[in-house]
Amino acid sequence: MNPVLVVHGGAGPVSEDVKERVRQGIIRAATVGYGILREGGSAVDAVEGAVVTLEDDPEFNAGCGSVLNTNGEVEMDASIMDGKDLSTGAVSAVRGIANPIKLARLVMEKTPHCFLTHHGAAQFAAAMGVPEIPAEKLITERNKKRLEKEKQEKEAQETDSEPNLGTVGAVALDCKGNVAYATSTGGIINRMVGRVGDSPCVGSGGYADSNIGAISTTGHGESILKVNLARLTLFHMQQGKTVEEAADLSLGYMKSRVKGLGGLILVSKTGDWVAKWTTTSMPWAAAKDDKLHFGIDPGETTVTDLA
Repeated sequence: MNPVLVVHGGAGPVSEDVKERVRQGIIRAATVGYGILREGGSAVDAVEGAVVTLEDDPEFNAGCGSVLNTNGEVEMDASIMDGKDLSTGAVSAVRGIANPIKLARLVMEKTPHCFLTHHGAAQFAAAMGVPEIPAEKLITERNKKRLEKEKQEKEAQETDSEPNLGTVGAVALDCKGNVAYATSTGGIINRMVGRVGDSPCVGSGGYADSNIGAISTTGHGESILKVNLARLTLFHMQQGKTVEEAADLSLGYMKSRVKGLGGLILVSKTGDWVAKWTTTSMPWAAAKDDKLHFGIDPGETTVTDLA
């Protein structure tokens, strides 16, 4: 089986002043993940490696660079799934950890549970030797300013028809034919303390089944949760739809049924892949057959050779 790796950097507008940094970040993550697959690594290893790269990049709303809640704090969510046996790990409302996706994988592999949250997740992280970092190391000056702007606009009752909906994610198919997904986010800016979106929720923020494929979603979390976007998309594939058709059907349903905007990346068990969105933009990159495909805006696709 020829390996495939697809990543996304979140559905929503990307301003011109950061577009090139975002593009390079998404390319870097795809290259890291695909490199793991080319060396014979598992799909789980690849999606974790790609998402860690994005969590470490302050241009993306995950890990360092996560947006702030109404108290000016970082609370992060993440999940990961192995399509081989449907094993799953997820964490929510995590603070003071550089890479929530690593903690989610530890939940999957080191506990009998699927999902840990807040204080329990923190206690487990300490028990596993995950280093705790000062909360301020996760906060960027840009996100402090964005929070203040968001609060001022809310007070003035100004609304943005498409707020920044950033999340990061990856899907992979490895040489053994197994698939996996990983999704990580800092959530929605100026949200209530303790709010959890779709990203750590299996079936909404992502899903992986080696008999079907793997998906990672992004966008308005409440809308994604309402329609179980990830599992809905794979259901369409089970009914014989192509990856393109399945993506269009599920995103279209979410838009018409609950007026939700978002995006997704999807890979089938046979290696077909797609990146689709209904928002203005979605940074994405895909690696297959030693070629890298990437873009941000609709109709923008660049293809280069991977060394």
